[in-house]
Amino acid sequence: MSGLIGAGVTDYSLRSAGLIRWPFVGRKKQLNAFAETLVGGRSRGFVVWGPAGVGKSRLAEECLARAVRAGFRGARATASDAAAALPLGVFVHLIPESIAFSDPVAGLAHMAGGSKTRSPRTLLWLDDLHSVAAKALCLGDSVQSVRLPELNQAEIRQLLKAMLGGPVDRRAVQQLHAGSGGNALHLSELVRRAVDTGSLVREGELWRLSAASLSSPPALTELLESRLAAAGPRARPVLELLALCGPLLLDEAECVTTPAELSKLEKSGLIHRTEYRRRSAVALVHPLYGEVLLKQTSALRRRNLLLGQADRTESLSSQGQGDLLRIAIWRLHASGTVDSDLLIQAATLSHQAHDFAQAASLLEAMPAARHTTSTRVLLGNALIELGRWQSAEEVLSTANMHVLDDHERLEVALARITSLFWLGQQNESTLEVVHSTLPQVTSSSGRRTLRIVEGYVRALSGRPDLGLPLLEEHMEPDADASHDLSTWLRGAFVKTLALTALGRTAEAMTWGERAYDTHLRAYEDQRLVPHPATQLSHQALAEWGRLTEGIAAGERTFSALAVAAGAGVPRVWIALFTGRAEWQSGHLVAARRWFSEALDCAREINQLRAVRLTLSYQAATAAVLGDVSSAESAPAEPCADLMPGWLSGEERLGEAWMLAAGGQTAQARRVLSEAADSARRGHFFTSEALLLTDLARLGGAREAVGRLSELAEFCDGPFTSARARFAAALAADDPGGLMTVADHFDDLGADLLAAEAASAAATMLARLGEARMAAAARSRAAAVSGRCDGARTPLLATTDATAVLTGREREIAQLAAEGLASKAIAEMLNLSVRTVENHLQRAFVKLGITNRKDLQKVL
Repeated sequence: MSGLIGAGVTDYSLRSAGLIRWPFVGRKKQLNAFAETLVGGRSRGFVVWGPAGVGKSRLAEECLARAVRAGFRGARATASDAAAALPLGVFVHLIPESIAFSDPVAGLAHMAGGSKTRSPRTLLWLDDLHSVAAKALCLGDSVQSVRLPELNQAEIRQLLKAMLGGPVDRRAVQQLHAGSGGNALHLSELVRRAVDTGSLVREGELWRLSAASLSSPPALTELLESRLAAAGPRARPVLELLALCGPLLLDEAECVTTPAELSKLEKSGLIHRTEYRRRSAVALVHPLYGEVLLKQTSALRRRNLLLGQADRTESLSSQGQGDLLRIAIWRLHASGTVDSDLLIQAATLSHQAHDFAQAASLLEAMPAARHTTSTRVLLGNALIELGRWQSAEEVLSTANMHVLDDHERLEVALARITSLFWLGQQNESTLEVVHSTLPQVTSSSGRRTLRIVEGYVRALSGRPDLGLPLLEEHMEPDADASHDLSTWLRGAFVKTLALTALGRTAEAMTWGERAYDTHLRAYEDQRLVPHPATQLSHQALAEWGRLTEGIAAGERTFSALAVAAGAGVPRVWIALFTGRAEWQSGHLVAARRWFSEALDCAREINQLRAVRLTLSYQAATAAVLGDVSSAESAPAEPCADLMPGWLSGEERLGEAWMLAAGGQTAQARRVLSEAADSARRGHFFTSEALLLTDLARLGGAREAVGRLSELAEFCDGPFTSARARFAAALAADDPGGLMTVADHFDDLGADLLAAEAASAAATMLARLGEARMAAAARSRAAAVSGRCDGARTPLLATTDATAVLTGREREIAQLAAEGLASKAIAEMLNLSVRTVENHLQRAFVKLGITNRKDLQKVL
């Protein structure tokens, strides 16, 4: 324990103590409690307690540092091995002779009360405070006691960012949280080990764990070994069993050792009481203890322990279904063979619990002759959830040759469709399975299920306009009436996306909420995958114009999926959609991190279409941030030959912004125009609106305004209409219209577009001689662009020199600066060559230059 009390013995300075050994984050609740103690006047002491390594001393350091900054004198006393043998032995020289050492708490209370010779503004930190004394001190009102819990995932993410100097991807955070158990000491050692061994590396924006598992560093292993050795030989059997078998029910543990020994282990901080399937159980306090124990246990010893535990659990009358799973796993690990019926039961329970690796392992251990269509489907689905779609296809193709009825035929077909489409991305092969199975299925419910599948496959293959009618026709309005709830839920998710793509965002949001409620109820009852959070319509929220809400929903969804099994594919797209919303907001650093998350997930499960889209957005973000070299040096991906899929057209966004960053705005506009045409052909109307808006931002407002106005007529929500007004104001050189639309963008959370609109208005106002209004518009643009992480776009980068040009003069001058001849400019802008030359000459006069070469110096 660490204690801070209002008395001291020696001066203590921040510099000499080296307070900040590693970054301090979180712990706001405890720091606030200390601050109240410090200024409240009623409490004379503050005691921090909790498990070893949780960060008590680090919190005490921060408390003392804050007290010193507040004007207190600081003092510290740390127990030595010798002093630790006696309660408060480190203070024996401070306890008055009048106080008997048999009552050291009284002596400490006397010290805390202060004396005439000590400053009332002195704070004493007692490190490793004796537990007896600490408990005695905390009995009264004069000392406040707080328990320091383990770090949660959010605190660990913040701490890792501070320790490593950059953000850590969410999967690494989860692994480090699980590996450390939230213990700050263990976390620190794990991170140091992972960095030293090259397991934790920085890739682009994020730190990632490249290794499949974390290994304990030698220093931490030695510490854990010493704590285990101190427990003594009588505790060893139960500790080994906990390492091998996981949590043990209390009556199981008491078959191996005594209640008194269990109590002793709990007090020593090696085990803790928990709950397993609503029954009292005990478990190791940290998984690293199990790792150390397993390394010290021979193979023969493990076998005997596992078989003995299986026998004991089988003999208990309270045995339940979960115990059948445990028994099967123990026997399989001990001997390599288990009764097939028990294996099937155990695999089914593992699958229901979303432990797909275990389910696959159990079923793969079963002899081929004992497999049925159902067990092959179960194995195929487990392999799919593990991302092993080729292996799943082999198993399911074999199952397809042995189907006996409609039910089995449909079961196999749906599993193959999941494998081929969601993981293999084999669109045509997926539709072949649908069309070949349809004639063989006689039930109307089965045929309806296959039509729903066809609907979401067609929608996600790049034609939401073809997929949505099938979903609307064949999906039952009420999920409870559905023959196949899992297919209904997948169809519901895709329906939300299709409605969004087609610009029907209000319907998408309403439907998404309904689908989420349905999925949540089903998930609680049946544990269906993926997680219900996939139904949250965050993309629809963003396209409607509720960008902040859409981003928050994406955050919640990704966090929920991060701990959910079978969520690999949804995680990819949720991260991409959230990054896309951040991009539209102009929050480029956050967008870049989300795209890094999406790319990491997509590469892991070979989602090539998502890889292509993510790389496009990464390049666009890097270009707008002025970091062109990062995008240019990105490794090539084998996805260039893929047919357009979801968000068709947006895969060329990065190409366009890279060209613009290199000064080739005419080529960038050509790319965006082609991309918008591609989105239009696929009926991705919200994607088309995004691409046309970027076309307008890069000088193509006159080309974009007509189609954007059409899109605003049938795409609901204020975002598309604001984009159309933005393009119209740019095309018309209307500064008043731009300032109005800047307000609208600001309200929607589209910060970068708001800044660009205000900046463009400032340029026009300056040209009109409205200096005061131009300055106000520039100030507005600067204020909003401050939220955009240093974005660099043509509209924000307009110089005072070019402010004197008209919109058309500036457009032609920029093209000429890029090296285009007057004839080429005339053909591109549908003007005569003479008109182009006249505009150029006026630009030369206004800019004070005489030729095209000089344009490059002022533009």
